[in-house]
Formats: sequence, C-alpha cells, structure tokens
Amino acid sequence: MNNYTQILREHNLKATPQRLEIAQALDLNGHMSIENLYDVMLKKFSSISLATIYKNIHLMLESTFIQEVKLPNHKSVYELSKNSHSHILCVQCNQIFDIDLNLNSIVADASENTGFLIEKSDLVLSGRCKNCL
Repeated sequence: MNNYTQILREHNLKATPQRLEIAQALDLNGHMSIENLYDVMLKKFSSISLATIYKNIHLMLESTFIQEVKLPNHKSVYELSKNSHSHILCVQCNQIFDIDLNLNSIVADASENTGFLIEKSDLVLSGRCKNCL
C-alpha cells in the first residue's frame, strides 16, 4: 500500500480521511466512476454526500493526484495519476484496461498536418476483451 498521506501532501492537498479513502479505492479498483466511488465511500462514511465526492474529485484532478478518463458513450472514470498510457474499453463487459502505447508518431503526424502544438493526447480503443469473445 502506498503512503497516500505523503503523496497527497506532495500534491498540496490535505490528507483528509475522505481523500485517503478515495485514493485507496482507486488503487484497489482501478478505474471508477463517481457513482462507484460514492458507493464505496458510503460503506465507510455513512453520512457522506455526493457533493463531497465531487468536490474532492475536482480538487484531486486540479492537483493532478488523479486523472479523468473520458470514454466514448460512457461516463468519465477516474484513476490515480501514473505514467502516460492509453486505455482499451470492452464494449460488452465495460471493463477498462490500461495499455502502454507509443503515441509519438501519431502526435507528430497530427501536429504536422494541422499546425497544432499538441499538449495532451488521450486514446481509448474499443473492442471486445478475451473473456467476451
């Protein structure tokens, strides 16, 4: 288990019990929606509000402690920030998997073709996982 108290402080965030629980839930479960996080948090903090979850997620996103994964035709999910990576979404079971891909040539081509200075790239591939085939 990681020392999330120290990591939160390194991101200029107070290590509140709610933030520590969010970090632990994301570490344990991977990609989670706000609703999934809320369900997990209710088990430990019976009076926690959905607004509290949103507020903490917003602050944790701003500080780059966590990152948002925007999925086509789905609600966003959240994960602990880590090295740059892409995602694969199973369209049948809705599981999300991390995948390390080198996007440098795609980014370079896109930049060359459009004249954009590309600052961020997110890639989500969709298909069916081995279990669903």
